[in-house]
Amino acid sequence: MDLGNKASAFGTLYGVGVGPGDPDLLTLQAVKVLRSVPVILSAASPGKEESLALAVAAPHIPPQTRILRLNFPMTKERTLLERAWENNAVRTAEILQSGQDACFLTLGDPMIYSTFGYLMQTLSRLYPALPVSVVPGVTSFQAAAAKTRTVLCQGRENLLLLSGINSGEDLVKALEHADGAVILKTYRNAPTIRESLIRAGRGPEVVFAAHIGHGGEASGRGLESMPDRPPYLSLLIAPPRR
Repeated sequence: MDLGNKASAFGTLYGVGVGPGDPDLLTLQAVKVLRSVPVILSAASPGKEESLALAVAAPHIPPQTRILRLNFPMTKERTLLERAWENNAVRTAEILQSGQDACFLTLGDPMIYSTFGYLMQTLSRLYPALPVSVVPGVTSFQAAAAKTRTVLCQGRENLLLLSGINSGEDLVKALEHADGAVILKTYRNAPTIRESLIRAGRGPEVVFAAHIGHGGEASGRGLESMPDRPPYLSLLIAPPRR
């Protein structure tokens, strides 16, 4: 990635994963981008002032950098979501078309359950000539596995990444066919997730982790370590049976 050698009159959109929460876990490439771009795009929901990703990246952002907030509503209404994606793609395109680079921040990795994915796809559809580059980041489940010394997979084992908003039946079927699994978004559906893990015979070895890399870290083994109402930044690891 050469930020100083432009092949286009347009600026480049960089999707940068800032990792799970510890500013020290940003990659060297991510820091290079943060220190070079004139504009930082920070995703937030309407009515919410702070951006977790921006807080994580803040130690690496020069004071003269312009911070632009992009609002993404917290809703399942497809029409409202698509309108927000298009509005934010237009705002992003205006910056890139002026010749400026911009960086969109996201917790973890930009390609895993990230708002950036929607923005990138919409921007590429509406403005296919605008260049986009992605900087991968350390994921929350990688950090949680390291923190709890949980081996995610080895040898011929597979590892399945699941969304906690799936139905109980879907979770059970997926867990039954996976050596190891990671369940993200546990805060939305904790009772169903707990029941699914029990039905799949995965309760005792489960690892619960919350706020890894942020203040108030918590982790534990066994389903009893997961509260009835987990915090927003929480996940479960069901390691392979060995």
